[in-house]
Amino acid sequence: MNQAPTSWGRYPQSHAASIIDAAWTHEIDTNDAASVIAYGLGRSYGDVCLNHDGTVVRMHRCDRILSFDHDTGIVRAEAGLSIADLLRVCVPHGWFIPVTPGTRYVTLGGAVANDIHGKNHHRVGTFGRHVRALTLLRSTGDVLRCAPTENSELFAATIAGMGLTGIVLDVEIALLPIASRRIIQESIKARSLSELVELTDASDAEWDYTVSWIDVMSRGSSLGRGLVLRGRFSEVADATLKAPWKGPLLSIPSEAPGWLLSTPTIKIFNSVWYNKQLARQSRTLIDLEPFFYPLDGIGNWNLLYGRRGMLQYQCVVPNTNGQEVMREILRRMQLGGISSFLAVLKKFGDLPSPGIMSFPRPGLTLTLDIPIGGQRMFDALDDCDRIVHSVGGRVYAAKDARVRGSMFRSMYSDVIDRFRQSLDPAMSSSFWRRIMNDTKETM
Repeated sequence: MNQAPTSWGRYPQSHAASIIDAAWTHEIDTNDAASVIAYGLGRSYGDVCLNHDGTVVRMHRCDRILSFDHDTGIVRAEAGLSIADLLRVCVPHGWFIPVTPGTRYVTLGGAVANDIHGKNHHRVGTFGRHVRALTLLRSTGDVLRCAPTENSELFAATIAGMGLTGIVLDVEIALLPIASRRIIQESIKARSLSELVELTDASDAEWDYTVSWIDVMSRGSSLGRGLVLRGRFSEVADATLKAPWKGPLLSIPSEAPGWLLSTPTIKIFNSVWYNKQLARQSRTLIDLEPFFYPLDGIGNWNLLYGRRGMLQYQCVVPNTNGQEVMREILRRMQLGGISSFLAVLKKFGDLPSPGIMSFPRPGLTLTLDIPIGGQRMFDALDDCDRIVHSVGGRVYAAKDARVRGSMFRSMYSDVIDRFRQSLDPAMSSSFWRRIMNDTKETM
């Protein structure tokens, strides 16, 4: 019976031949499966979590906390545990996850497989730097403990390994101590890309978290204008650690009409969003939920992109000539009719990840959520890939649904052969087959 796990971008379509929906890790049996991938909460944007015509192992019910030291902040939990559920347990005791993406509805296994990064990369690096150990199930039935000093090569391949080295059963990480849920946040208007990058550099030197929203529709001298957001946890101990967590304030019930996120409406939205802050700089004290997870306040927000779904494009380019490269990427996207109201720019620091295939490297990184359009849009993104590759940059596998296989292999040519030596022969995904065979598995 064909079944259809989806990615957050809802593109490409995919049907699994079979699904293993395990409640306990010892129930996971993949011996008879020729092609397997683990699936968490489906928040990867492209096809890295899909396995068309293969077996998908749903991990979300394997979500138990196995140990938690309240004094040291060391926690070991099953791979299906979401960041949201981990925070409900650890925040009241004064601990926060060291690295978080823009949603808390990500499993620990997914965080490992994609080596997630956050607004504090310049201070703490990727999620993989905080993984002390993990347990990996290979298709042979072997269960291996992997750590920096134990099965170290397999550990390095599993961090950012896209689920292709085996199924992660549990993860041990070191948490970050906090005294309060409150975040001191500043928002500064930048009138151009160069000003935005300068403010980012200054913020990274003094602040723990930095990220910028940019108006990708702006042109001329205003190209790359935006809002620089920076923040840090309040060091004043208070009772907010035990405050209740909020669910979505509203939920999108069905697919929105195609015109809702068309270029004209996005252009209007971006102008309003940029000009809503009247002062050059504002300072507020806010809860960690809206600071780290603003989109989690809207349930099923991906349905706003309508029936065709969306792509997310994320690239990184070196700091050398990084601004000019980003300008060229933005110009090429505008020529290709690409629009986005969720566009983020930040800087990666120089802390290396233990993951062989980890995406971040020092430089500027741009992320855009893009309504899926026609061939003109795909051609423009191909052009952006070529620009990124020409300066030694790369794209992020967890966000991708369309990069050409030859291009991806070239971007990762320095590490991909080493990574392939640790692959589990039964593990596969639509993404991996696409980029290794230059094929497309959409339906």
